[in-house]
Amino acid sequence: MKIKTRLGIAFITITVVPMLLIYVTFSILSRYQMRAFRDAYGLTEQVDLLSGNSTQIFNRLTQPSQKAIQEKLRTDPDAFADLDFLETVNQELKHKYAYLIVRRGDSFVYSGSDHDTPELYQHLPAYDETGDTFLEGSIYLDGDTQHLIKQMDFKYSDGTQGSIFIVSSVDDFIPEVKSMMLEMLFSGIMILVLTGMMLTGWIYKSLLAPLNKLQLATNEIKNGNLDFTLDVDMDNDDEISQLCQDFEEMRIRLKETTEEKVQYDKESKELISNISHDLKTPITAIKGYVEGILDGVASSPEKLDKYIRTIYNKANDMDRLIDELTFYSKIDTNKIPYTFSKINVAGYFRDCVEEVGLELDSNNIELGYFNYVDEDVVVIADAEQIKRVVNNIISNSVKYLDKKRGIINIRIKDVGDFIQVEIEDNGRGIAAKDLPNIFDRFYRTDSSRNSSKGGSGIGLSIVRKIIEDHGGKIWATSKVGIGTEIHFVLRKYQEVIYHEENLDH
Repeated sequence: MKIKTRLGIAFITITVVPMLLIYVTFSILSRYQMRAFRDAYGLTEQVDLLSGNSTQIFNRLTQPSQKAIQEKLRTDPDAFADLDFLETVNQELKHKYAYLIVRRGDSFVYSGSDHDTPELYQHLPAYDETGDTFLEGSIYLDGDTQHLIKQMDFKYSDGTQGSIFIVSSVDDFIPEVKSMMLEMLFSGIMILVLTGMMLTGWIYKSLLAPLNKLQLATNEIKNGNLDFTLDVDMDNDDEISQLCQDFEEMRIRLKETTEEKVQYDKESKELISNISHDLKTPITAIKGYVEGILDGVASSPEKLDKYIRTIYNKANDMDRLIDELTFYSKIDTNKIPYTFSKINVAGYFRDCVEEVGLELDSNNIELGYFNYVDEDVVVIADAEQIKRVVNNIISNSVKYLDKKRGIINIRIKDVGDFIQVEIEDNGRGIAAKDLPNIFDRFYRTDSSRNSSKGGSGIGLSIVRKIIEDHGGKIWATSKVGIGTEIHFVLRKYQEVIYHEENLDH
């Protein structure tokens, strides 16, 4: 779920949902309280406790008492001269948050409140001459206090005018309304708190928890630890999950890069060690032969010629080794200087074989060359680099020839859109476990490690790099004790002929 969607849900949750819950809760509480209020005070009419009209509530509260007083006035008006009876009526009115005032003639004979003021008595309505007035109620403002006053006029049995007043202070809510309002306030607060807690928990689980894990993962990387897994559900399509997924991919790549760097450092040290060893051998030999010449050991022209030729060969070995190292550095920085051109396959490989044949003859190695491609077959390649490929493969074969009469065969085949070059020797062969790795940098088989042949271990990796940069492929087959065969393919060059009708289009 996208963060935008989550925010929308959060907005609805924090606004609409609480309002709906509060409305439902208030409705239930209101109906329950109104029913309880009517039952408690014996009311038959509907009472809206939340209307804000306290006058209406107090009016309906005292209606049953008013009717009872009216009935008593019709049957026994002199009862309202009995203080005990008046006290009883007043106590009943107090339960309904009102009190009783009785006036006889011009004098007030009873007041059920200890807080009456003279101003209130002065403003009580006068006796209605008809003697048959039962007021539904009127409002009297006594300073800052409002009173609901219900007046009932009558005459005692001796003809004296009397008035009964039911007085209710309507400035405040009755306790039931206060209680209901407190319950509603508490319910509203609880709804907001619970909704907020649920929303916070949801946001924490969906947003903050992954971010916390991401922060911990960042600290792990900062401390150099890459061997961990970011434990976050990455199947979601939200931005946080995508960020965590990208972070995990970054960690994996960073780990791979670090491991590659460690391996590269290891290989570089190994290369330096190999090069140092391989350079030391010809240098030692050159120094020995030069010292022999200086000391006069090479006393005859034949011996001197042999010493100088040996020095020359050793210097060539050093030159090839340095050239190989220089070329390796170009591979490592992807800066190999290729010069591609059209090359006639038959003529090119014939020249290569003639060039290496002389050197192989001097080493008592038989070279066989077999060309199975037409004379007009052409490839696009760098002539110098392909020659390097052939020389490196042959040099590697010569290094590990273990027969008295070494044999190297070169075959050029036509395989459809490609030409395939096969260089076969009758050397010691390569074990099956080593065969997949011989084109890796610095890789040398167990037997070569224990031999005195030396070698930097980068010759065949250079070969693979050049062939792959030409869009070709290289592989090897071998049998231990019989020999090894290196195969590589290069794509043929084919001209595309456009006919005139194609040009018109």
